[in-house]
Amino acid sequence: MQLEWWHWWVAAAVLAAIETFMPGAVAIWFAISAAVVGALVLILPVPWQLQLVLFGVLGLAAIVAFRSYAKRNPQPTSQPSLNQRGAQYIGQEFTLVEPIQQGFGKVRVGDTVWKVSGPTLPAGARVRVTGVDGAVLTVVSSE
Repeated sequence: MQLEWWHWWVAAAVLAAIETFMPGAVAIWFAISAAVVGALVLILPVPWQLQLVLFGVLGLAAIVAFRSYAKRNPQPTSQPSLNQRGAQYIGQEFTLVEPIQQGFGKVRVGDTVWKVSGPTLPAGARVRVTGVDGAVLTVVSSE
């Protein structure tokens, strides 16, 4: 059994194509690993067993290095609170649909009613969201 350089480059192309259909940026690192092994085999005669080991080690090392880099350097996003729905409401004003009594009341946000915590206020009062505690919005009077 002999693996040629072009076998690795075909594998690299297939793995790169697979990456377009898979989330998580895993196949691309193995595609790069296959391309590197293919280039190495083009230059030096390397036994197929060492080629396979090198492919696996390079692929895993690339994934670990990328994840480490990504953790240290997070990508800025245009919607930092996308999956934190309550945090999206901080700074906005709403009208109480139920008065705040004993620290809790309710506001209508679009077609949803949110529980709020804050000072005692009557129904109909305007409040401004200052924070979020789980699924409870923290509010203050905006008047």
